[in-house]
Amino acid sequence: MAKKVPVKVDGRELTLSNLDKVLYPDCGFTKAEVIDYYSRIAPVLLPHLAGRPLTVKRYPNGVTGQSFFEKNAPDHTPDWVRRVNLPAPGSTKNRESIDFAVIEDLPTIVYYANLAALELHVPQWRVDDDGKALPPDMIVFDLDPGAPATIVQCAEVALMLREVLKAEGLTARPKTSGSKGMQLYADWDCREEPSAYARRLARLLEKEHPKEVVSVMAKAARPGKVFIDWSQNNPAKTTVAPYSLRARERPTVSTPLTWKEVESCERPEDLVFTAPDVLARAENRGDLFARA
Repeated sequence: MAKKVPVKVDGRELTLSNLDKVLYPDCGFTKAEVIDYYSRIAPVLLPHLAGRPLTVKRYPNGVTGQSFFEKNAPDHTPDWVRRVNLPAPGSTKNRESIDFAVIEDLPTIVYYANLAALELHVPQWRVDDDGKALPPDMIVFDLDPGAPATIVQCAEVALMLREVLKAEGLTARPKTSGSKGMQLYADWDCREEPSAYARRLARLLEKEHPKEVVSVMAKAARPGKVFIDWSQNNPAKTTVAPYSLRARERPTVSTPLTWKEVESCERPEDLVFTAPDVLARAENRGDLFARA
């Protein structure tokens, strides 16, 4: 296969490279297949990326090679990719601001897939048309199992959290992390600072279910329990986007779920979905993570 292939995507010219490079060695999943997945999942993925400053995790030599997070849009980013300049307090590179890319169309998705940006991470807030940060419009609870707990226990905690959120007037939407855990999202009305609110609910569940739930980050407190990570609501943090690939042994995906699937989860394998699985789910069910 040619090392470089010029293509036109929705009128934009791109050059794809090393399409036969295997990025998931355990199953032979290539860069061409990564680009194909992101291209085909784009109709349901794009609404969850639109307006959100992008952080990617790139794996130029595949999931077994070195990786790096990238917030600043590379110098070679095409001028048609939307970028927004935002303050960067606490930047590890001492930058006062960062030029974030914002994925809002298919060509931009293909551009990043070609960079082996396997994982797409976004915050719980958007920017406006002028590139100014808006208040958070979502709240997220990241459920992380401490071994020997698995996603089965995450599902049990998710059901508890769903009821707490319902009592608060919030409707939760579940998805897998694509790795070990699960995440619950809800539309957010800025009733209070989101991290403080999420922390309060996590502590409430920890108090009611101390054998199953932990709300503190200390690793020593987590074995056999589900950590409710409330800190993902810090505006400087990001969470893996719905429909993003993950850099696991197989091309697993952060997959939106039905509550019936959560309720019926009995084995970790019940909630593991790969790129082909998710494409079929989207074709048959549409976007399970669509906002009401």
